[in-house]
Amino acid sequence: MTTVSAPGTLPAVFMRGGTSKALMLHRRDVPGDFAAWEPVFLSAMDSPDPFGRQLNGMGGGVSSVSKICVVERSARPDADIDYTFVQVVVRDGRIDLSGNCGNMLAAVGPFAVDEGLVQVADGPVRLRIFNTNTRKLIEAKFEVRDGRTVYRGALAIPGVAGTGAPVRLDFVEPGGATTGRLLPTGAVRQILDVPGLGSIEASLVDAANACAFVRAADLGLSGTELPAALEAVPGLLDRLARIRRAASVAMGIAPDLDAAARIVHVPFVGLVARPQDSGSLSGTAVRAEEVDLTARMISNGVPHQALPLTATLCLAVAARLTGSLVHEAARATDAALRVGMPSGILTADASVTRDGDGWRAERGAFFRTARPLMRGAVYYDAPPPV
Repeated sequence: MTTVSAPGTLPAVFMRGGTSKALMLHRRDVPGDFAAWEPVFLSAMDSPDPFGRQLNGMGGGVSSVSKICVVERSARPDADIDYTFVQVVVRDGRIDLSGNCGNMLAAVGPFAVDEGLVQVADGPVRLRIFNTNTRKLIEAKFEVRDGRTVYRGALAIPGVAGTGAPVRLDFVEPGGATTGRLLPTGAVRQILDVPGLGSIEASLVDAANACAFVRAADLGLSGTELPAALEAVPGLLDRLARIRRAASVAMGIAPDLDAAARIVHVPFVGLVARPQDSGSLSGTAVRAEEVDLTARMISNGVPHQALPLTATLCLAVAARLTGSLVHEAARATDAALRVGMPSGILTADASVTRDGDGWRAERGAFFRTARPLMRGAVYYDAPPPV
């Protein structure tokens, strides 16, 4: 007779941050090293799932809702909170800690306040968050009332129904988050030799997360296609995956193409095009005069329903780099970059300087909203971490 052990549990809060959702966990509740996390997190989210729906766990079948954030009070003198981002791969049995999630950053500060990890006075609050994945600092600014985060407000963000209180995120010195260099190859654009595809021009930029930007037109696209339309183009996702792997090797993220295939979170692949009229997932028209750039992003192998926040920051930085493909496609402006994307228009600001040592990304900023959805315990069927 087979003995079946009772499932384990972890205290958890389920939260939305920006256009993502994730399990929020205390670091104290998940002891052990990263290798010990994997079986627990995979079970909690239901990965691998060959059906791509994660019905047997907390995941939602796409990368933007198959995420976990591990949070603790920081021992660093320059930070209040440490935050580790875990991407749970939907169809494969593994987790990826190679990059950051900017959308879920909007939930980290509020979670820390509500869970008592930090003590703050009522009013505007500024918390310094250290992302352990990229070893970068981000400042989160939001409102606290009666010792709790204020979530109700008037800010609407593309891709999320309703409104919420603003959370301002300032990325401090975001360059080199993945590779240690803003321009990992030293050039603002270059030719990638992509096995099975040939040569393609790309801009390889690393700010907040590493990204490889290519012209949509070079792949036979307008750049206005919605995610389902991109998925329907025969062979397109395979070609983009090949570009991603070649870029990963060129940027020094992976030593070879096989290793690049196992690192799914970074680099993101961005398709860029000039400002133009397009549709959106909500049915609202995006007009060319309202945007400075049209972009689509491939995240974890599939078209993103909006834009990953860190990739948008990288877009904003790349738009300031004279000679890059993003700079070439974008409308010239000193104001924040308005990006036309599948869920509407996303605005990102970036400060970039150039001196004798080359380009430097000083700061990038966004406004997001967040909301707690559930508090309790998540079940997992796996050996507990030790």
